[in-house]
Amino acid sequence: MIRKTNETYIEINSSENLVVDTNDTVLNHLLKTLFYYMEKNVTIKAKFDLKHHLWEDIGITIGQFLKEDIKDKNIRRFGTSILPMDDALILVSVDISRVYTNIDINIGTQEEGFELGNFKELVFGLCRSLSATIHIKQINGENAHHIIEASFKALGNSLKQALELSEKLESTNKVYKV
Repeated sequence: MIRKTNETYIEINSSENLVVDTNDTVLNHLLKTLFYYMEKNVTIKAKFDLKHHLWEDIGITIGQFLKEDIKDKNIRRFGTSILPMDDALILVSVDISRVYTNIDINIGTQEEGFELGNFKELVFGLCRSLSATIHIKQINGENAHHIIEASFKALGNSLKQALELSEKLESTNKVYKV
């Protein structure tokens, strides 16, 4: 999967190992965490002008990559995770069906590279391109690093559950031929 704009170049492919090189050390760390908890090995390469564009376009490209991976497959659709990391306790719930995002996070202690705005742009981009509802709720925490990293871990766990194959279409809103 390749996304090329005037602002970014992003490439994501399935691979035997998990390799991430975005030229943003914090984002590298968080994407490795996300895919580790999803139990998916990928290679991600990126070039960018501004970090804001990188984070948003990474979210969009991940969503496109995952959507292509589940195309024409029945999946569990729903996934939920409550995850602690030091002072942070985060709840993430995913429904892969319709686009909606709710991020309820309040960071008390700032840390360089762990900006809430960039995190939100990544999640918004992921939601739009995957056609997913994602709720992220901070139950506890002050430290930006802990809150955002715990969010990536819980998102990875939730996506892993939601993307698992299912023997049936997980919807009561089926379309019937008349």
